[in-house]
Amino acid sequence: MRVPFLDLAAQLETTRPEIERAVLDVVASGRYVGGPVLESFERAMADYIGVDHAIGVSSGTDALLVSLMVLDVGPGDLVVTTPYSFFATAGAVARLGAIPVFVDIDPRTFNIDPARLADWFEREPERRSRVKAIVPVHLFGQCADMSPMLELAASHGIPVVEDAAQALGARYPGGGANGSSGGAGGSIRGGTSGSRAGRGGSHGDRRAGTMGTLACFSFYPTKNLGAMGDAGLVVTGDPEAAERVRRLRNHGGHAAYRHPEVGGNFRLDTLQAAILAAKLQHLDGWHARRRERAAYYDEHLAIPGVELPAPAWGRDLHTYHQYVIRVADRRDALRQHLAARRIDTMIYYPVPLHRQPCFHHLAHPAGAFPNSEDAASRSLALPIYPELTPAMQDRVIEETDAFLRG
Repeated sequence: MRVPFLDLAAQLETTRPEIERAVLDVVASGRYVGGPVLESFERAMADYIGVDHAIGVSSGTDALLVSLMVLDVGPGDLVVTTPYSFFATAGAVARLGAIPVFVDIDPRTFNIDPARLADWFEREPERRSRVKAIVPVHLFGQCADMSPMLELAASHGIPVVEDAAQALGARYPGGGANGSSGGAGGSIRGGTSGSRAGRGGSHGDRRAGTMGTLACFSFYPTKNLGAMGDAGLVVTGDPEAAERVRRLRNHGGHAAYRHPEVGGNFRLDTLQAAILAAKLQHLDGWHARRRERAAYYDEHLAIPGVELPAPAWGRDLHTYHQYVIRVADRRDALRQHLAARRIDTMIYYPVPLHRQPCFHHLAHPAGAFPNSEDAASRSLALPIYPELTPAMQDRVIEETDAFLRG
């Protein structure tokens, strides 16, 4: 039995009628850029996340880039983020001529460690005056520990941009949607962000994307809500920030052939918006099934040599975009063993950002961020998706157990 890491064809079989209808409607309309289909999708996403403004853009990477542009991040500015993330997190910073400042992760959750962030601000009084934004990443479908970071950011008047590319629908406990601790964010002119409660934000939980000044989502095909190509989203509670994102995504123009600033072509294709809107109604059900598969792994993978992922806020607030274990010493050998038995796995991420060749000029030696480097050397993502069958999971568990006990 082959166990694919992800099976998008199986997902398509459950959504084909809605997707085909949505695509054909767009084709028949002749409106392929912008228009009511895109606007309807943006309203649906704003409602789902619980924000006042959702703006479709061309990718999660461009969502990060345009969000930093809204904050006027530029050459010589510092942006504080994690070294353990997909490359786009720091790549968007570098594209604007700014400098990524890395803070190590919490070894339990893979997310940026608020205590280490506070320590950096304490140790770097001169450099902190150059910090233009803080970009926490909600990695693998779990929110970072936002409250202490929002408090720190607010105390220094620094906006927070949530990199929620992997965490659509994830939640963080405590506070209202605005977050009494969370003025970090707020508007680009100060104040609170004006985020709404959002569907699913019960018992005071806050959804990923409602806590910073801006937040960025990706709809890359492998995401929990995936397009059939590249697509992304920027959300905010600040109308001024929202209007500037809309302008920047369209070459900085506010009217035809009128460009008060230089932007880019960051528009979300109408076809992708239609596909995503058709799939959105299934998302909460897909999340529930991902949690069921995670619970099954949690129960049956409790074997020597495996460290299971830590749902810091509880499994119900996690969306399990990835199920990432740590394996002592023999991670690569285990991966080879599973591959030989037709079980696919992935390594996220084998080279932390501070060790990437393009960031060697930042002069971070090996060992500079030990938790991130340990995660890079020991983590292994196992298959987890709604269509994964119990028999497939049993095969993953049995082969993992056989190798580690062998």
